[in-house]
Amino acid sequence: QVAQVVAAVLGVAAGYWAATRRGVFDVAFLGFSVLGLAVPVFFTGFVLKYVFAVRAGWLPPSGRADLSGFIPTPTGLTLLDSLLAGSGAAFAESLRYLTLPTIALTIIPFAVIFRLTRASVAETLQQDFIRTANSKGLRNPTIAGRHVLRNSLLPVITVIGLQAGGLFAGAVLTETVFNYRGLGQSMALAFSTRDYAVLQALIMLAAVLYLVINIVVDIAYALCDPRVRMP
Repeated sequence: QVAQVVAAVLGVAAGYWAATRRGVFDVAFLGFSVLGLAVPVFFTGFVLKYVFAVRAGWLPPSGRADLSGFIPTPTGLTLLDSLLAGSGAAFAESLRYLTLPTIALTIIPFAVIFRLTRASVAETLQQDFIRTANSKGLRNPTIAGRHVLRNSLLPVITVIGLQAGGLFAGAVLTETVFNYRGLGQSMALAFSTRDYAVLQALIMLAAVLYLVINIVVDIAYALCDPRVRMP
């Protein structure tokens, strides 16, 4: 779920910035978001492989970092295992293999979150309580964090949870394109070999993860808006 975190953080930050500072930045990110929504994730993956792996040679084109001979791998998650082992070199190597799949999988949810955040922040800035906060002489960081962003995040948080389902679907294509061993590639392999037992287990796991993510989203929604908390 690295792509989920990256899309949420960058989407909210870019959406807030674009709504509060109209201009070239706003137009550029709007154009990028439209392009990101229009291009399929597998095509984006092939383009990224060609540009950054084949032509530039900056990043590995496919596969996953093999750290079994260098550090203990109790979890099988390379980033987490490198952090637990305290190995900066292993962490950097894991990031190199994870960069292109993460970018390909992040673009579509980033575009959705960015556009919704931008629209929500722009609407919040027109509310009376924002003008009241400005007239009271509150500092800009206080207005931005406590009043503008907190009230604008309510619909964004809901969409972030809904995007988790799309990420699971995109992971099947992305991990297949990059030959990255993960939940998506395992699901594609089980489907192609008609291994229904493994396929059912992976679908159940994806469903459980989707439920957990949406429970966390509901908790975050209640933290941002006291009106929806249970009495």
